[in-house]
Amino acid sequence: MSNIKKAFEKGKAFIAFLTCGDPDLETTADAVRAAVENGADLIELGIPFSDPTAEGPVIQAANVRALKGGVTTDKIFDFVRKLRRDVRVPMVFMTYANPVFSYGAEKFLSVCREIEMDGLILPDLPYEEKGEFQPLCRQYGVDLVSLVAPASEDRIAMIAREAEGFLYIVSSLGVTGVRSKITTDIASMVSVARQNTEIPCAVGFGISTPEQAGHMAELSDGVIVGSAIVRLLEKYGREAPEYIGRYVKSMKCSSNNSFTY
Repeated sequence: MSNIKKAFEKGKAFIAFLTCGDPDLETTADAVRAAVENGADLIELGIPFSDPTAEGPVIQAANVRALKGGVTTDKIFDFVRKLRRDVRVPMVFMTYANPVFSYGAEKFLSVCREIEMDGLILPDLPYEEKGEFQPLCRQYGVDLVSLVAPASEDRIAMIAREAEGFLYIVSSLGVTGVRSKITTDIASMVSVARQNTEIPCAVGFGISTPEQAGHMAELSDGVIVGSAIVRLLEKYGREAPEYIGRYVKSMKCSSNNSFTY
């Protein structure tokens, strides 16, 4: 059984994204702990990359700050080793194909298993090319998490059938970032996915307010929030974990108050 499924066993999951090393790895660790202590069920850790094509300005800027601060993949691996001493919720890496290729895909995934990372999200990896990574991911017990953007029902069904860990439902076309309104028909996307897979579906891209979290949780199995959390790090720096804890608590409450068990 995928360890990621544990994040969805106690109701609607709240998934928090943070860019590793923004503003430094010590603050990232404190922010992760604050998020988990306040209800985050799964943590996405972003490995900074110089050309994060799926990211909007907020997370792009976080990537730049982290890279300027000297963060490397090896430093992030060491950071996770220490984090795993007390943080037990499922965690996944979110990065791009290039950093994994550059490090060496097999070496990267073998370290992921060693440090107890549960999954890998590569937003620039097309479904048609996932064969370059999926066999190694399975060999090392790391779920390769698929993303589904607003598309034809046939394509959603095709991706859902082979999805692992959880299915990442992209709420809006374009890059990540806070949106005042989400107009995509999420309900129909989730419906098609659920007809083709038993793994959980979580919605991300653009969710920032408790109201949005509650609505998306009604339609799916969980919500993913990134840019709104990264903005708190940009605004408060090393003081951000306290604010992140409060924010996650409010979002988690909204997610779980949106439905009946």
